[in-house]
Amino acid sequence: MKLLKIALLALLLSLPVSAQKKKGTVVSSWITKPDRSALLQQQPALYFKNVKQKMQTIYVDEKTTFQTMDGFGYCLTGGSAQLIGKMGEKEQSELLRELFSDNLSSISISYLRVSIGASDLDDHVFSYDDLPEGATDPSLAKFSLDNDYRTGLIPLLKKIIAINPTIKIMGSPWSAPVWMKTNGKVKGGSLKPEFYETYANYFVKYIQAMQKVGIPIAAITIQNEPLHPGNTPSMYMEAKDQAIFIKKHLGPAFKSAGIKTKIILYDHNCDKPEYPISIMDDPEAKQYVDGSGFHLYGGEITAMTTVHNAHPDKNLYFTEQWNGGPEKFAEDLKSNVGNLVIGATRNWAKTVLQWNLAADPQYNPHTDDGGCTSCLGAITIDGNHVTRNIAYYTMAHAASYVETGSKRIQSNIVGDLQNVAFITPNGRKVLIVLNTGNTTQQFFIKDSKRWGKAVTASLEAGAVATYSW
Repeated sequence: MKLLKIALLALLLSLPVSAQKKKGTVVSSWITKPDRSALLQQQPALYFKNVKQKMQTIYVDEKTTFQTMDGFGYCLTGGSAQLIGKMGEKEQSELLRELFSDNLSSISISYLRVSIGASDLDDHVFSYDDLPEGATDPSLAKFSLDNDYRTGLIPLLKKIIAINPTIKIMGSPWSAPVWMKTNGKVKGGSLKPEFYETYANYFVKYIQAMQKVGIPIAAITIQNEPLHPGNTPSMYMEAKDQAIFIKKHLGPAFKSAGIKTKIILYDHNCDKPEYPISIMDDPEAKQYVDGSGFHLYGGEITAMTTVHNAHPDKNLYFTEQWNGGPEKFAEDLKSNVGNLVIGATRNWAKTVLQWNLAADPQYNPHTDDGGCTSCLGAITIDGNHVTRNIAYYTMAHAASYVETGSKRIQSNIVGDLQNVAFITPNGRKVLIVLNTGNTTQQFFIKDSKRWGKAVTASLEAGAVATYSW
């Protein structure tokens, strides 16, 4: 991996002192090309200069701000944890620092989503309260995180937190324990109404147990893909039932226990914006909800703005999108950057998370009969060998430069140049641009603090660039 931030520092230090002191004069940029000939490759320095000719122009205006970003990252499955845990100590340490540290060589991932119990990318299905067939445990006396120790997830999260103490973690369940479900199976079925209170306490126990071992859970979603009961594991939950669960059980249970973890509803595709809207239309439910989570396996990313417009006082999160193997780098680069890094954030997402962090060369591990058999990790781990795939570079283009607390700011879409802009807590501006056209595009970048000057940039067809000044 190229030491991106070291290269930036070296570049700045090579400039004359007068140029170094003019904050925002020098623009650094990194490019990834669809043919892989450049992967987060730093380009020669660009400068704001006086220009007289006309050219298509991206205007970046920090005076108009939108949502504050919580972070960019991945879903860290139990399977990912198993693969990383089997690496040699030296290789594992180097990988974790590359992914999560704030060092110059890191891509600085700032947000992770983990499964509450097993996801379909674990090697087998489990919950935190598994019982013999026919048994129940309404008091949750047998609740245990032991399986998260077995997969190595908890030890790995503790290592990550030691590297980056400010990282945010979201938890999402794929299913309640089977004894709480209408069909008594790991796949499909719904939550029995008589266990709504028990399941709310299950969330409370999970958050408290993780906190006890030093892993704060910033947010939970109530159910991964509640309208897709075909995964192993999975559970079906209609909007009306999720509303009842929130307002009568989960919200009051969190309040009673003093839990500040955010409650995020829906956590499914952009084709059903009415699902989260209908729940938040209920004031009893809305009072407990921080916002809504989305995937993009169906619908249009603009549905997130539809939900924002209906309830602008609530937040939006993009929580999952996969890449299928074998990799189609050029196609996936355009899709991931255009729909997620740019599309989701321009439609109010506070997070952009991709599915999933790691898999082996055969896309393992996964559950049987309903687990994803072709999910390509952001990295492929084969023993101690790591291959960096499309989602690694997609997230790096954002996470490396747009830290937690950055605000999205105004920028205009011009021609084939899809883009999004941010201002970081220390006042740096970041502009991410994707050329969706079939030819190289030349363009100006103008900043609201210096409309009379412009940066002249060029971007090949299908390429993405991050500009920072």
